[in-house]
Amino acid sequence: MSTVSDVAVPSPAVYDVEVVAKATRRRFTAAYKRKILRAADACTQPGAIGVLLRREGLYSSHLTTWWAQRERGELLGLAPKRRGPAPKPKNPLMAKVAALEREVTRYKARTERAEALVALQKKVAELLGIALPQTGGTR
Repeated sequence: MSTVSDVAVPSPAVYDVEVVAKATRRRFTAAYKRKILRAADACTQPGAIGVLLRREGLYSSHLTTWWAQRERGELLGLAPKRRGPAPKPKNPLMAKVAALEREVTRYKARTERAEALVALQKKVAELLGIALPQTGGTR
């Protein structure tokens, strides 16, 4: 405080405030959750849990969620969960099916080319007047 003509004037407080561009979701480790649950279980006085929550910067919903997870026996439930849809399990046969489908497509294209060449040979032979030998095929 400084005094100006016998009047006390408070000096302006300088705060070091960091403004984050995008807020991030807090993640709590399983060990931290267990520590807080043990501390909350040890609270016997009225309002002691509120003091604990304010000191740690937590909400009561954190405690209720963590208590429920502990009661259900979810050991992994105390670890942070990944957000978003659950990944679908991969079928081990899908790679084999995809490879076989590619092979079938390749053989179909090869067959169509061969049939087009045979048809071309027939037309050329017909134009030139050459008699082609008959094969035992169905065509």
